[in-house]
Amino acid sequence: MNASMGPTLQTQGFYDRSTGTVSYVVWDAATRAAAVIDPVLDFDSKSGHTATRSADGLLAFLHGKELRLAWILETHAHADHLSAARTLQERAGGRIAIGENIRQVQTTFKTLYNLGREFLPDGRQFDHLFADGESFILGDLEATAMLVPGHTPADMAYRIGDAVFVGDTLFMPDVGTARADFPGGDARTLYRSIRRLLDLPGATRMFVCHDYPPQGREPCWETTVREQRERNVHVHDGITEDAFVAMRTARDASLEAPSLILPSLQVNIRGGQLPEREANGVAYLRIPLNALRTVGSMPARHGSA
Repeated sequence: MNASMGPTLQTQGFYDRSTGTVSYVVWDAATRAAAVIDPVLDFDSKSGHTATRSADGLLAFLHGKELRLAWILETHAHADHLSAARTLQERAGGRIAIGENIRQVQTTFKTLYNLGREFLPDGRQFDHLFADGESFILGDLEATAMLVPGHTPADMAYRIGDAVFVGDTLFMPDVGTARADFPGGDARTLYRSIRRLLDLPGATRMFVCHDYPPQGREPCWETTVREQRERNVHVHDGITEDAFVAMRTARDASLEAPSLILPSLQVNIRGGQLPEREANGVAYLRIPLNALRTVGSMPARHGSA
């Protein structure tokens, strides 16, 4: 857990070792208004049990700092963990938000999971859908939602104060960039989204959503635009679009599907809402058999970088 501070923006990262995910509490020091970015709901795929250990940590931190939760921001519909957005909202309030292109992702996965008429792929499962470039307020801080597709069609980055939270688009410089072979993903689009982020001022603090540290390095999640431009192993300055696309395409072909992709997406396209309990009092997740290839080019082989 690392902390950092700008003039009025304060940030606390929470690293989940089981999924490599970094969730953030971000707040305005002047007003105590806070946002949580990419919260994790613990899920044991072997037993089918969920738990709220990660969310409880976020809530304890909010309470300890006397923060008011205004926003629960998702950078995209994650394929590697279930979202704890609803858990946080039920206990602390706040508006759950994501990019407006989530509708495209919902349409794709409604087909995969054969969801019934009760699931409408129109984004209503979220409290707010951000358009590209839309401004919003966190206390006295102005924030901007940035559409950065390529990993998925709906990826968003959130620029708040002197920092930008980039989701899965970029990782730490020694890890590289997100994969682009998920349904609706595209390596060329991803490159252009990354260059948009790297056009921000060099001193902009950049916070990543995942870290998969090389052997010998502890997890970390804060870098700068300048460091990414100089040292990112996949997309530093001088790497052309064509070279990046060739690298990303070859690399993605060697990656397995994330282990929680099938459980997580059916929850995350619902804004973190778990399935309703059935007549026997048990809720069920759907696992489509032999069907994932019908909605995209996902290889049948793990990894995100």
